[in-house]
Amino acid sequence: MVDNKVNEVLKKYGGQIEKAMSSETSSKYSKEYLQFKKEIVPVLSLYERLARGVGKTIKFKLKKQDEDRLQTYIDDANLEITPQDAAAFSLAAFVSIALFASLLFAGFYLAGTTIPIEVIVLFLMIAGFVYYYTNTLPKSLAQKWRLKASSQMVPCILYIVVYMRHTSNLELAIKFASEHLPPPLSLDLKKLFWDVETGKHRTIKSALDAYLEKWKSSSIEFVEAFHLIESSLYESSESRRLEILEKSLSVILDGVYDKMLKYTHSIQSPLTNLYMLGIVLPTLAIALLPLASTLVADLVRWWYVALFFNIIVPFLVFYYAGNILNNRPGGYGESDLLEMNPDYGYYKSKKHYYNALAIAIPLILLGMIPLLFQYTPLPGLIGLQKDYTFLSAGIPFPGMGEFYIFDFKNVGDVTTGPFGLIALLLGLLIPLGVALFFYLSYNSKSKKLLETRDQTKKLESEFASSLFQLGNRLGDGIPAEMAFGRVAESLRGTPTESFFKTVNANITQLGMSVREAIFNRQRGAIIYYPSALIKTSMEILIESVKKGLTVAANALMSISQYVKNIQKIEERLRDLLADVISSMKSNISFLAPLLAGIVVGLSAMITIILNKLTFAMDAQGGQAIEGFGTMGQMVDLFNISSMIPPYYIQLIVGIYVVEIIYILSITLVTVESGYDELGEKYEIAQNMKRGILMYLLAAFISIVSLSALAGVAIGGMT
Repeated sequence: MVDNKVNEVLKKYGGQIEKAMSSETSSKYSKEYLQFKKEIVPVLSLYERLARGVGKTIKFKLKKQDEDRLQTYIDDANLEITPQDAAAFSLAAFVSIALFASLLFAGFYLAGTTIPIEVIVLFLMIAGFVYYYTNTLPKSLAQKWRLKASSQMVPCILYIVVYMRHTSNLELAIKFASEHLPPPLSLDLKKLFWDVETGKHRTIKSALDAYLEKWKSSSIEFVEAFHLIESSLYESSESRRLEILEKSLSVILDGVYDKMLKYTHSIQSPLTNLYMLGIVLPTLAIALLPLASTLVADLVRWWYVALFFNIIVPFLVFYYAGNILNNRPGGYGESDLLEMNPDYGYYKSKKHYYNALAIAIPLILLGMIPLLFQYTPLPGLIGLQKDYTFLSAGIPFPGMGEFYIFDFKNVGDVTTGPFGLIALLLGLLIPLGVALFFYLSYNSKSKKLLETRDQTKKLESEFASSLFQLGNRLGDGIPAEMAFGRVAESLRGTPTESFFKTVNANITQLGMSVREAIFNRQRGAIIYYPSALIKTSMEILIESVKKGLTVAANALMSISQYVKNIQKIEERLRDLLADVISSMKSNISFLAPLLAGIVVGLSAMITIILNKLTFAMDAQGGQAIEGFGTMGQMVDLFNISSMIPPYYIQLIVGIYVVEIIYILSITLVTVESGYDELGEKYEIAQNMKRGILMYLLAAFISIVSLSALAGVAIGGMT
């Protein structure tokens, strides 16, 4: 009887229990780990949610080879999705674009409108790109994860080596490193403990060995350094153990240096190709457009050119630059502690953009005056005509008195233009407004933090010797709370004095502990000197002091030597990159804008020549003119109404210059210093200022001078 009741209970609730247990264990990570990952890397959660949502609806079956490949990328990026989810998401993205295009074409067809073939081609290109992007997204996320993690490998080995100098315990050393490193490497190290706790691996060493397998192909120096650290655990001699630990740090430093050395040599050719692809070839192509568009009549429209030069080419440059940057070994300048700076709120404020828009929008509207006068009722509202001749407007310009300042052409029911010189000059205000938006907003955002950045760089340059002195004071038996004040007295007149004085003041006047004096979020010294190097050194100091002053002194001596080695590597790499970087900077701010400005001037000259010839033909009734042949033949061959108006050519070229300056500025900063958000904003602002001024100056001078020359020369001939 009892057995029957037990069986009934098990039968009734067994399915529910099994279902609950299966739902809890369906994820490959524990609930606590998923919560931790969600908090630490919220950037990836949107893609994960979308992919998992689509994966529940679309059941996708993959080949074993493709599934294994995707699973590798997913594991590397720590994504909580399956390969089937990723494949289903890319397919759904492609189908969504195709469905939208089909509905759009059906609407045009029902409305009786012919769909241009180029629109169909454009949507096919967009759908193909979306599929390619979403299909390779797991690979891209895994690559970004690995690159960012690789930039933290040297500090990781440093943390572990310094910790194991006084405590020969691998598990505690990895835990110490995981607590003080930023993500993603800290997340990888913490996952080692989750793998042990969940039974995937029996010991932290086996979990570590399995984790290091994925770095063998890309960061062998990291693997070798960890193996040396592991081997130190089996040394009975203390001196030999310490020697092996120091060797591990040397191995990873030498390995990173060798990789950066190879990178600096291999990057010169790609950067040259990037310059040719992004600046030289597009500029030469644009130079041929004004004349070529008259020969091929209606086959080339201005919006085709805008699509190609303002969207497709910048995207190709951005993609190619991204491939160059993805091959850069990490380790230098990737993490500045901007969030801890007291001016970080000012940096993140949106008011910089609003203030910049208040200046940029009026300039853009002024640049659009020719279009507003032609296509809106604005002229009638203010009592003006749609267009004026140079003579009636009172604008003296050689040989142009009878021509209109905006100069729109009416061909049947179609109005084309503007072809006028004044319209072209007004159009220069549009790229000026766009460039000013970036310059004013980025310059305003970064100017306060740049002062702190400069002080921090000066502090870092002499920090090795300061750490050495601090280590000596600790070695003499002076407590850390007093050592900071002693070192500050011996460093008068240096940036390091201010840092150590701030720490000392927090300890003596506010009664803070050493950790609070350095890392307090309101008054800690580190917030005024946001540097990963200083943060790492101080974290190690605080941890090693717990083991005794002698241990702390030895730790600081090791860090001092490490800092000197890093500085030597950075100086050597800057020397190797100096020629490439300086050449690209001059191209961005001088040569590219200069070439673009001259192209715009040539466009204006060609337009004026064709305008003059057309006007002369109308005046002479198509009779032959000496030196030109039959005027009707000339005008039929070069029909001004079918060419791309110079107003639009200038607009396309100006926007393209702004885009290229933006993309190449980010590229150069990342090549030189790694990921540096503040440095990117500052360089974009400075290059935008210099580049757009050069472009506007070159364009204005070439437009006016070449137009005047063409007006006088053709006027005399006709």
